[in-house]
Amino acid sequence: MALVGLFLAALLAATLVPAQSEAVLAGLILGGAHPVWLLVLVASLGNVLGSCVNWALGRFLADRVGARWFPVSARRLDQAAGWYRRWGRFSLLGAWLPIVGDPLTLAAGVLREPFWSFLALVTAAKLGRYLVLVGAVQ
Repeated sequence: MALVGLFLAALLAATLVPAQSEAVLAGLILGGAHPVWLLVLVASLGNVLGSCVNWALGRFLADRVGARWFPVSARRLDQAAGWYRRWGRFSLLGAWLPIVGDPLTLAAGVLREPFWSFLALVTAAKLGRYLVLVGAVQ
């Protein structure tokens, strides 16, 4: 059940819903009930999947930006798109960053970043962040 909770926390944390996966991961690492590699794998899968949800929202619902229900304001999306245009696809290595990371993954969809390059860069960013966390906790 703990792994499901970690997966869900990581998935939500990568979407535009406020959530914190690092605290859940750190607690489970310190608890010692599961191998660290498994915890990192589960957290990474959930977090990358959440970013893929953002990409899909941007890719397929770009014409809905500004709608009341759209999860990011037009202003925040413009900021992320500006960063993305300035640094290109490699800005996705910042997908782990608080505040700007989630809108950045949404902007990648709006700007039609190919899915496979998106997936590779976001996976590297998310996995790297969790590996740094493991090093800090252990």
